[in-house]
Amino acid sequence: MVAAIEKEQPALVSITGDLVYTGAEEPDWKVWDTETAEWQQHHIPIYPALGNHDLKGDQTTALANYFTRFPQLAQNRYYSVHFGNCLMLVLDSSQDETSGPQGEWLQQRLNHLTNSTAFVFVVLHHPPYTSSSDDKQFGGGHTARIKEEALAQFLEARQQKLHARIIVFAGHVHNYEHHQHGGIDYIVSGGGGAHPYAIARKPTDLYQSDDVNYHYLLVDVSPQRVVITMNRLDLGSGHPVWSQPDSVTVKAR
Repeated sequence: MVAAIEKEQPALVSITGDLVYTGAEEPDWKVWDTETAEWQQHHIPIYPALGNHDLKGDQTTALANYFTRFPQLAQNRYYSVHFGNCLMLVLDSSQDETSGPQGEWLQQRLNHLTNSTAFVFVVLHHPPYTSSSDDKQFGGGHTARIKEEALAQFLEARQQKLHARIIVFAGHVHNYEHHQHGGIDYIVSGGGGAHPYAIARKPTDLYQSDDVNYHYLLVDVSPQRVVITMNRLDLGSGHPVWSQPDSVTVKAR
């Protein structure tokens, strides 16, 4: 998957968290260094969100390992990236997203958008909406937390007043999902390689599939629209087979 992403020649790579299994373990980060060496060699900018596994173990050590790999973040656990007509707001879902310093920062960023910003990408680890659940009846799963549900309510209220279109990307659930609520598309993209979760999909999940979905998303931005294509990797036959079973188009206002 790393090689396939590199061949896309992306302007940047955004990751929804859990880059490693235990953030405080240096050997885990050595695996990350080795597996993503192609991106480093081709100078592809990488903008991650912090996941719960990235903070696992001694948090001071885990964050030191994390920021060593991403000096461009300047020790910031949440941050913004502006490119073209897009603003990417990367949140730390280990902290409250709608109150405290991070909540104030998020409100300020949305308050100061200009009409030149057509799309706002909100990237975080824990999803505001998911078909998954904690009961793990299918070998693993995660229920949406109250914190992220509150974030969704906040974003949907703001979306009604914004010129820009908001799109939310999350991870944590080891699968792919697509939800729409309050004029916002919510994409769950957790198919980067960890043990997959089969999930009992809710009727509101716009992607209905019983498959295991290892994947990456290609986000193609133009002045008038964003096209998000799910590139699915199937290894069932013993060799990689790629398909594109889902695509989401979000038009600018």
